[in-house]
Amino acid sequence: MSDASTELTWVDTHCHLDAPEFRDTLSEIVSRAASKSVKAILLPTVQASDWDQAKNLANQYGNQIPGLVYTLGIHPLYINQAQEGDIDILKNQIEQSLDDPRFVGIGEIGLDYFIEGLDPQRQEYFFHKQLDLAQQFQLPVILHVRRSQDAILKALRKRKVPSGIAHAFNGSHQQAEQFIELGFKLGFGGAATYDRALQIRRLLQDLPLDSIVTETDAPDIPSAWLKGEGGRFNEPALLPRIARQLAGIRGISEEVFSKAVWQNAMQALPRWSSLMANKPNPQSAS
Repeated sequence: MSDASTELTWVDTHCHLDAPEFRDTLSEIVSRAASKSVKAILLPTVQASDWDQAKNLANQYGNQIPGLVYTLGIHPLYINQAQEGDIDILKNQIEQSLDDPRFVGIGEIGLDYFIEGLDPQRQEYFFHKQLDLAQQFQLPVILHVRRSQDAILKALRKRKVPSGIAHAFNGSHQQAEQFIELGFKLGFGGAATYDRALQIRRLLQDLPLDSIVTETDAPDIPSAWLKGEGGRFNEPALLPRIARQLAGIRGISEEVFSKAVWQNAMQALPRWSSLMANKPNPQSAS
């Protein structure tokens, strides 16, 4: 029986293709994603040593995934390895990447108040400095938001950041509305496939459809069924199956959901939309 979802076009707004788990099988990972009609993947970076590799990967595999793009940033979980001078290096990298159509924004950046041992002040330093760069260059941001929704909203209100995505969103409905008011889309993926994920499912059901984007966070956040199959790594080829469950939770067809999340992703990251403008795409052709 064929997988009907492969007839649609899917977008993975958060996938760490440069992760060590994929190093030996990356070509197969990309090929499987392409075979499942995952036509666009965003590769967020987490530290300075990743930036050149992400750029190279996006251009190397862009022939298989037409919408393979990347962002540049310092993740809050990597601040202990970061140097303050990395902010200046990031600024230079951004300037050099503006001519690359596959560069679409700044990320993954944010605050994580869940993991112990991370200095909140040091986190805020790197987060605020990167938000300043986003404002300076008028670039969208990919946000890591874990038990830090209010602090991130406060920082965003002080700046004019054009748009972005709050990745793996798990805040309250009120917080979600505030992110949406600031021009952000909210990322949903494998976490919503767990029966116990009641809050995430309520958000998925109740929020405006034009605020939702799909993601895997591969190799992390495996779906419920993936854990049941032995816990292998998550990967972008699994996005259609995840999205089918998200559409079911939402109570809409895969076709409607696929078109909506594609449009939402492109709206959140205009450079991504520009890249895809001249590429065959069932979502824009419909």
